[in-house]
Amino acid sequence: MILVRDRGRRGHTQLGWLDSWHTFSFGEFRDPNHMGFRSIRVINDDRVIPGAGFGTHGHSDMEIISYVLEGELSHEDSLGTGSVIRPGDVQRMTAGSGIRHAEFNHSKSAPVHFLQIWILPDTAALLPSYEQKAIPREERVNALRLIADRGGTNGAIRVHQDVTLYATDLEAGASVHHSFAPGRFGWLQVARGVVSLEGDELREGDGAAISGEASITLTTPVGGEVLLFDLA
Repeated sequence: MILVRDRGRRGHTQLGWLDSWHTFSFGEFRDPNHMGFRSIRVINDDRVIPGAGFGTHGHSDMEIISYVLEGELSHEDSLGTGSVIRPGDVQRMTAGSGIRHAEFNHSKSAPVHFLQIWILPDTAALLPSYEQKAIPREERVNALRLIADRGGTNGAIRVHQDVTLYATDLEAGASVHHSFAPGRFGWLQVARGVVSLEGDELREGDGAAISGEASITLTTPVGGEVLLFDLA
């Protein structure tokens, strides 16, 4: 079964410096039918104007993944970590027993567009930690490239949950295929472009919950960038 989460039905936060769309309940947006999917709690599609961002604030007991699509995102946290996340980079912050951090658009002239993903960890009060990896685009073109899993396999970031996360940049006319082990679930998030998922046309911002499917095939007529979660 595939249930499409229409981009137009997401929550929306519009501030002077932030344009954010919420696939699941977040902040002042509350939808009891969309509180998350399996261990995914948040998928926010954020755009931040030059020089602005999220001031220092705290988190706990959450795996927070940032995936930059355009521009540059600056990160600072109470561990003393300071970095800039660029397109192709994937960052994981384990909030664990408690961490404070800030995120800003690193550029003074160009906006930044990124996805922020929250995953519920399998263990509470973990030691806070941070990890960032660069995933070259050529490794994602027309292929499902592993970018996060529990073990940090093949250069992926490590996530403290039974989640396997793939990214792909599909060129026009390309397709990819993914098989699910028995009892596994999937979530597909379209970051950019247009893709077809087993006959459903999905566009930027659309998502899809996948349950009871042995496999899926993604195709695209014009190109698209997609994240695919394989979930317990």
